[in-house]
Amino acid sequence: MVNRMIRRIRVRDARGAVSPTPALVAVRKVARIGGFAAITGGMLPLYVARDRLARAGDRSTVRDRWVRVWCASLLRLFGVHVEYRGAARDRAATGGPGRLVVANHRSAIDIGVMLRGFGGHVVSRADLARWPLVGAAARSVGTVFVDRSSAQSGAATIRAVRKLLREGETVIVFPEGTTFEGDLVRPFQPGAFIGASRVGAVVVPVGIAHQTGSGAAFVGETFARHLLRMAGGGETRVVARVGEPLELRAGAGAAEVAALAREAVQKLVEEARREVDAT
Repeated sequence: MVNRMIRRIRVRDARGAVSPTPALVAVRKVARIGGFAAITGGMLPLYVARDRLARAGDRSTVRDRWVRVWCASLLRLFGVHVEYRGAARDRAATGGPGRLVVANHRSAIDIGVMLRGFGGHVVSRADLARWPLVGAAARSVGTVFVDRSSAQSGAATIRAVRKLLREGETVIVFPEGTTFEGDLVRPFQPGAFIGASRVGAVVVPVGIAHQTGSGAAFVGETFARHLLRMAGGGETRVVARVGEPLELRAGAGAAEVAALAREAVQKLVEEARREVDAT
């Protein structure tokens, strides 16, 4: 409903102009930030109540279902249209170790894209835990927070990831360590791959590409400013190209796995770029 209202205002105010008017941008920001608060504030208590009532064996299913619906709602609110291409995203119930899903990272939008597509737990920057509403939602669904400036926090994150993977969970990581502009995938930090290699987890590579001109890159600004800017933006397409699980050499170390994963993600990003910008 919010996006239909925004489109009507665009027709009336912009009068066919390519660039949005200041009035339209302002309306987008107010409507989307308000919608974000309403959706999260409305859904979170329901999830917490449902989680408390769920049997131990069902809690992961309840969490994944809630996370996917929540992220799909927010992406739709912000006018983000995601297309998942490539390998299947659902993990077969094998009863074995979980899967480590790794991707490049360019925008805060990527978190929603990955959680909507895969569910599971995401490894995120530590300061997110302190954000009003967002932090509460992230903590409730078992986000793994890491302070990349702290060796102690990094070691604790590796242990947390290993534990989740051993329990058969899906863990989403952006191993570049921060966000960058462009399609060049930077070297992957080996931390999460230590946990994956020790428990024999599956590693799934994903390449994400945002439509050229979307302005989605989160670089050189605070998270609050980035969120506000994205709230004022127009609709955009994102392609997430999912690769097949990596075939790892027996006894492969974390650094080797990280390098293989980076190479796979780079190829997937290039494929996703061609697809998202195709006319």
